[in-house]
Amino acid sequence: QMQLAESGGGLVQPGGSLKLSCATSPFTLKYYAMAWFRQAPGKEREGVACIASNDGSTYYADSVKGRFSISRDVAGNTLYLHLNNLKPEDTATYYCATDEEGPLCRGFLPLRYDYWGQGTQVTVSS
Repeated sequence: QMQLAESGGGLVQPGGSLKLSCATSPFTLKYYAMAWFRQAPGKEREGVACIASNDGSTYYADSVKGRFSISRDVAGNTLYLHLNNLKPEDTATYYCATDEEGPLCRGFLPLRYDYWGQGTQVTVSS
């Protein structure tokens, strides 16, 4: 059973930064694309960033491009999401997910992702 565990969420002021972590297995990071999604109350789950496992290529939603950065530490079995210049509209529960179809990012359709973590809350407020 695949297990993903997010951490690092919290309350931050607008313009601040956070680093989210997702603990996973080394096999997952080596062979499958992984992504971060978020979901705010009353809204659909939204993909924000994806990293391909074969070459580390990264992809971002337009809403976070230039502010968020996805990275991975294969030796440490961890996926990261660096959130910078945070805005109130970034408030949401953030989830990591894995696409076991293969190493390439295939977009942000949630149904394509096979396993999900439990989520970590990010609140941006003054």
